[in-house]
Amino acid sequence: MKEELIKYLVENITENRNALFDKVIEDRTKYITVVLEDIFQPHNASAVLRSCDCFGIQDVHIIENRNKYNVNPDVALGSSKWLSMHRFNEQENNTREALRALKDQGYRIVATSPHTNDVELYDFDVTKGKAAIVFGTELTGISDIVKEEADEFVRIPMYGFTESFNISVSAALVLQHLAHQIRTSGVDWNLTLEEKQDLKLEWLRSTVKGAPLIEREFYKRRM
Repeated sequence: MKEELIKYLVENITENRNALFDKVIEDRTKYITVVLEDIFQPHNASAVLRSCDCFGIQDVHIIENRNKYNVNPDVALGSSKWLSMHRFNEQENNTREALRALKDQGYRIVATSPHTNDVELYDFDVTKGKAAIVFGTELTGISDIVKEEADEFVRIPMYGFTESFNISVSAALVLQHLAHQIRTSGVDWNLTLEEKQDLKLEWLRSTVKGAPLIEREFYKRRM
């Protein structure tokens, strides 16, 4: 039924658009996912989304404790439309809930922070399993809860006086490297067939004008 609905909705987009959807979906991954904890500067938040889209990272997990996650459309350039954004904002402190939910999904929690047990980015082993990469706030970095829950710590090697990169730069550097690594390491990083179908259906529903009406017509014809 899902495959038939996709074909029905595809009739309302151009062949080039459909081909682009299929091409991008083949490069999407959930093997690496991104976790953003309490990001408060809209331009940084938006730049991270743009990097996720560019490097094929489908899922972004947003933890809102003190700060609401806002997107600057001029920076994001519509990237949020193509990503699956999961928000954690119903508890007093949502960090532990988010990280444990990811662990339940089989992710190892990897915090981006200089730490006594950290490894340099280029030594990080992507073959050990799915990884949720956690980025902290612009001012204070990751929280103590992230440090408690993290399975591993990774840092970007730096050679200057400055102690850290801007978060949007950090995310871009980390994701570019990991996106390349998973594609050359032999790990199974692709979406499953069902995930590909779900994602294409989501994109069609968000881009086809009048999609709800068209979908209702589809089910009416099936009755």
